[in-house]
Amino acid sequence: MKYTAMMKSALTALMAGSLAACSSGSAAAAAGTASATAAASAESKTYKVAVVKQLDHASLDEIADAITAELDKLAEENGVTIQYGDVYSGQNDQTTLQQIGSQVIADGADCIIPIATLAAQTMTAAAEETRTPVIFAAISDPDSAELTGIDYVSGTSDALNTTQIMDMIFAQNPDAKKIGLLYSKSETNSVKPIEDAKAYLDQKGIEYVEATGNTNDEVIQAASSLVADGVDAVFTPTDNVVMAAELAIAPTLAEAGIPHYAGADSFVRNGAFATCGVNYTDLGTETADLAFKAMTEGMESLGDYYESYEVMPGGIITVNTETAAALNADYSMFNDFGKIVEVTTTED
Repeated sequence: MKYTAMMKSALTALMAGSLAACSSGSAAAAAGTASATAAASAESKTYKVAVVKQLDHASLDEIADAITAELDKLAEENGVTIQYGDVYSGQNDQTTLQQIGSQVIADGADCIIPIATLAAQTMTAAAEETRTPVIFAAISDPDSAELTGIDYVSGTSDALNTTQIMDMIFAQNPDAKKIGLLYSKSETNSVKPIEDAKAYLDQKGIEYVEATGNTNDEVIQAASSLVADGVDAVFTPTDNVVMAAELAIAPTLAEAGIPHYAGADSFVRNGAFATCGVNYTDLGTETADLAFKAMTEGMESLGDYYESYEVMPGGIITVNTETAAALNADYSMFNDFGKIVEVTTTED
């Protein structure tokens, strides 16, 4: 009996050990499976983003390229998939933009990134019912554009320091007597900077001439009219319509000896003389970062930029050295305004 009891005890212990081992193995296997499933789930997480330009031109193209590059980087760093497909272009047409807005909402976009004011306003309207996050890029005056105080809208602003550009004009040519203001009346971006420029010039008692256009041909004609009026310099804010025509008007102004000061470095890369503004690659990168945070953590995670926006830092002086040579213009005095970046004319 004693031997049998010992055998039973040993057998019981052996079976208990075996069951424990099996149980442990099953638990480990289950834990491993759960971990693998979670990892696979994380890796398979897909976000759909729609990037929408108001129209095609160098500034907006630069921003769009920076946005998509940053989205690719964020996807890799966070082990997710971000689908953005082809960048949409509204061709500066509200009907086209409305069609794009309806399409991206129907496609189930997790976030919309509109570039420039009309695109941002149209995408905000399109997303009103779904509350899809709209993270805009390069809006000069989001308050006037009525893009603030909305719980699904935020973004980045390239607000222009008009006073500094005006100061640059007179630092380069203290004898300037008449300034041309070239812009489009259809551009919300231009309203406040043009008002600021007029106030500045009125205070100094400097004459100014306004010339406007809403198409390429009209902008070219407007630039020619400023040449005929004998202006000493031309100022254009971050106006998308004028930007689209910059390659065409830059030679006209340079040949007439008239420096063109503009609101973004992309103007200067297309032939304008100089600017003091933001870096649009940096702006696009920051916009993509905000968009990723908004769609993965919620709009409230944007903190100070929730129902508001981020103003990008400026202070970068961009000068086109080819245009400067054509104008025979010294620009060494611009060192007093910030870091000078020298560029040449490209068609990008």
